[in-house]
Amino acid sequence: MSSRGCARELRPSNLSSDYRLKRRDHMADWQAGAMDHDAEGLHTDKPSWAARGPFEEEPEWTRNFHNDRFEGRRLFAESFGTFLLVMVAAGGPVVNSLYPGKVPLDARVVAPGLMVMAIIYFMGMVSGAHLNPAVTLAFASRGDFPWRRVPGYLLAQLIGACLAALFLRAMFGDLAHLGATLPGTSIVLWKAAVIEAVLTTGLVSVILGTASGARNVGANGAIAVGGYVALSGLWAASLTGASMNPARSFGPELIGGDWHAWWVYLIGPLVGGLVAVGIAWVLRGPPSAHAEATAQGDPDPPEASGGGVPQEG
Repeated sequence: MSSRGCARELRPSNLSSDYRLKRRDHMADWQAGAMDHDAEGLHTDKPSWAARGPFEEEPEWTRNFHNDRFEGRRLFAESFGTFLLVMVAAGGPVVNSLYPGKVPLDARVVAPGLMVMAIIYFMGMVSGAHLNPAVTLAFASRGDFPWRRVPGYLLAQLIGACLAALFLRAMFGDLAHLGATLPGTSIVLWKAAVIEAVLTTGLVSVILGTASGARNVGANGAIAVGGYVALSGLWAASLTGASMNPARSFGPELIGGDWHAWWVYLIGPLVGGLVAVGIAWVLRGPPSAHAEATAQGDPDPPEASGGGVPQEG
């Protein structure tokens, strides 16, 4: 789920024959050398020019997720991405309270979906663009994401959400509960929790589904996930706020101080995420190399069946 997938889809199909032949010859030379080195028990790194065309050159921290030197960049990406998401999701109700009727409900629920799509495109290759504790825990539970990185991701997401709520409060005051997600007037808390669980089951199923398989679906994943967020809000925003994200709800709750329904937006999404993990096992079996790479911010690994260029790191 990243802009690298988009770059592949937008790659011109009419590259010069000289370039194609040069790249083919370069790959053949490298593969022959790699086999010689493998026979001697030596490790051979793939050349970035051979593995990626001139349209796909990326810095090291987007290609080698297992290098701990770049973990700070990934945590910053998660925090910044969550900040943008919560600013839009919670900011809609706040601005609509300031200027009644200027941000109608349909705009308030579509905007977070568009923001999620944009975030996946511009920083998904850095951190995986989880933006959501339920998503991070689902990736880890499925075996696509290392558990040792989970605490850092969760903390980064919560910090980003709180900073967004602080920003809204500083700019506009304590309006509309700072955009907190709250059950509708006729929805009891347990029903709201069930609705959030069902919504999150669908969201995480879409995410896990677009992160699996043998195709590069980075760009399509951004559209699918952003579209699901918007569609869920169109029918469920009046019922629960359609949070599907403990961090999105936590920020306004903490800064605004309204905790009366806090457990709905913690238990519901976490349960829904775990149910989606079970569904993924039923639908697709064990996790794939593509799913692991997408969870880690790289939606374009070599074919899991072998025969491709070995992964870096």
